[in-house]
Amino acid sequence: MSSSGLTPCLYLDELSNNLSRCEVRRMRFIDAGDVRLALHEQGDPARPTVLLVHGYPDTHRVWDEVAELLTPGFHVVRYDVRGAGRSSAPRETGAYRLDRLVGDLAAVLDAIGEQTVHLVGHDWGSIQGWEAVRRLPGRFASFTSMGGPGLHQWARFMKDAAPRDVAGQALRSWYMAAFQAPGLPELAWHAVVPRVLGRAMRLEGVRPREGHPATTLVRDGTNGVNLYRANMFASRDEVPEPYVDVPLQLIEAANDPFVSPRLLASLRRWVPRMWHRKIAAGHWAQRTHPEVVARMIGEFVRHIEDGTPPSRELARAGGTRGVYDRRLVVVTGAGSGIGRATARAFAAHGAEVVCADLDLDAARRTAEEIGRRDGVAHARRVDVSRADEMELFAQAVRDEHGTPDIVVNNAGIAVTGSFLDHELSDWRRTIDVNLWGVVHGCRLFARQMVERGEGGHIVNIASLAAFMPSRLLPAYSTSKAAVKMLSDCLRAELAGKGIGVTVVCPGFVSTAIASNATYRGGHRALSEWVLLRRGYPPERVAAHILRAVHHDTAVVPVNAEGKIGYALSRLSPGLLRGFARLTDANMGRLPAKR
Repeated sequence: MSSSGLTPCLYLDELSNNLSRCEVRRMRFIDAGDVRLALHEQGDPARPTVLLVHGYPDTHRVWDEVAELLTPGFHVVRYDVRGAGRSSAPRETGAYRLDRLVGDLAAVLDAIGEQTVHLVGHDWGSIQGWEAVRRLPGRFASFTSMGGPGLHQWARFMKDAAPRDVAGQALRSWYMAAFQAPGLPELAWHAVVPRVLGRAMRLEGVRPREGHPATTLVRDGTNGVNLYRANMFASRDEVPEPYVDVPLQLIEAANDPFVSPRLLASLRRWVPRMWHRKIAAGHWAQRTHPEVVARMIGEFVRHIEDGTPPSRELARAGGTRGVYDRRLVVVTGAGSGIGRATARAFAAHGAEVVCADLDLDAARRTAEEIGRRDGVAHARRVDVSRADEMELFAQAVRDEHGTPDIVVNNAGIAVTGSFLDHELSDWRRTIDVNLWGVVHGCRLFARQMVERGEGGHIVNIASLAAFMPSRLLPAYSTSKAAVKMLSDCLRAELAGKGIGVTVVCPGFVSTAIASNATYRGGHRALSEWVLLRRGYPPERVAAHILRAVHHDTAVVPVNAEGKIGYALSRLSPGLLRGFARLTDANMGRLPAKR
C-alpha cells in the first residue's frame, strides 16, 4: 500500500531519541468540519499505514510505546479525537455524535492521502472504529478492536442475551448512566475522578509517564462526557443486522473491568472474518503489554496486507472454535496411562497434541492412534528428569509448533517400601522424575506463555499421596506433596498473567505404574491385583483434567479415595497420620497414583 503524498501544511518535526536512524515524528493540524484535529505521523509513508485511535479519557500519547514498536515496519498515524489533547473541543453535546467522529476519521484519511488503512481502536476509539468500518468498509483493509464493541452490536447484545449476561454487562457499564446527570460528572472530574483513575491505573501496573495521563486529563474527561450523552442512550437509526465486512482482529483484555467476555464473544455473530485473541492484561493493555499488543497488530496487518502466513497463535484465533479447538497441548508421559488418555481426550476435542515420553515408540503409538481418529499429534522423546533435554524439548516445541496453550506435566514413577528399605538412588530417581520433571516443565513452558502474553494453563499430576501419608511410599509421597505445593505457589504467581495452574490428585487408577514400580520388600502381585480390582480407568482422570482446565480449578482430587483423602487432609490431618501408623505391611504396598 503506497502513499499518495502529504497535504502541504506546517509540520513540527521532532527527533526522537527512541527511534533508530533518527526517524522523524511529524505533527500538524487538519480541519475536519467544525474542529481542528492534532495529527501525528511517524515511520515511512511508503509502508502500510496503521491508524491508532485512542479512547476516553486518553489522548494519542497512550499509544506511544506501541507506535514506537510498529514504526520500523509501518507508517504509523495517530490523532487526538475531538475534545481531547491538542484537538479543539466543541461545546455542544451533539457535536460528539458517532457520525461526527466517523467524519473526523475520514478527514484524517484524506489528509494523509491514503485510500485504505489498517485501523486499530481502543475503548471509544474502538467504538467509533466499529461504526466507521460498518459505514465506510472500503476505507479499511483491516480493523483491530480493543476494549469496545460497536454501539449497535452492544445494543443487540443487551436486547438478545440471557438476563444474567445482560445484568453482568450492565454492572460493568454503571458509569454510562451516571454520566447522564447534568453537571455531576464535570464536578466529579474536578474533585475525585483523577485520583480514582490514577489508583485504577496503578492497580493494573500502568506507571505514569510523560504524555500519559495527559496534562489535559481533567479537561479531556469533562469534554468526553459528551460522548456518552450524545450516543449511549440517544435515539439512533435502527440497524437490524449490524454486520461488519472487514477483516477484524478482536483483542480481548482478560482483566478489563468494563467489558464482559460474553459481550465480546457475541461479536463473532456480526463479523464473517474475525480473529479473537486474548491478552492477560487490564484495560490499558497497550501500556502494560506494548510488545504483545504491537506483535498482535503487526502479525495481523502483515497477514491481511500481503498474505504473510499467520503465526500459529493468529491461525488458532481465526474461525469458530470450541473450547480446545486449535489449541496446542503438550503432554509428558503420553505413552501410556493417564498421559495417553489425556492426549487422546484433548485431540478428540480439536486440540493439536505433542505426545512426549521417555519411550519414543510408546509416544508414537499414541500419536498414530490420534491420527487414525483424524486428530493432529506429534511424538517426541524426552527424559523429563534432565534439564538439558527438557530445554531442547521446549525450544523444539516452540520452533516447530508455537507456544503451547496447555501443558500437562504427567510423567512419574513409583518406589514402594519402607524408608529404611529405600536406597539413595531410589530417592534421587523419584525426585528427579516426579518433582524435577514438573519443575522443568513449569519453568520452561510458563516462561514461553508469559512472553507470548496470551495466557495458558499448566496441569501438574500429583496423587492422593500428596496429602495422605504412607509408611511404604515415603519418596513417592514426598515428591507428590512437593508437586502440589509447587502448583499452589505457581498458581499464585501466574494468576495475574492469565495463566492457570491446576494440580490433579488421583487415587488408585488402573494403569501400568504398579507394573513399572520399583519394589523394596516385594508384594508386586498384591499391588497389581488391587489396581485391577479397583478398575478406575485413566480416561475418567483425563475427563477431570479437561474440565479443570476449562474451569481453571486449582486442586482436583479424583475418584472416591482421592476425594475422601483430600477432605480428611483438610478436616482432620491427624486422623490420616494415625491411619498411616496403623496400616500393616500388606495394605501399604500400593502406589497411590494412577
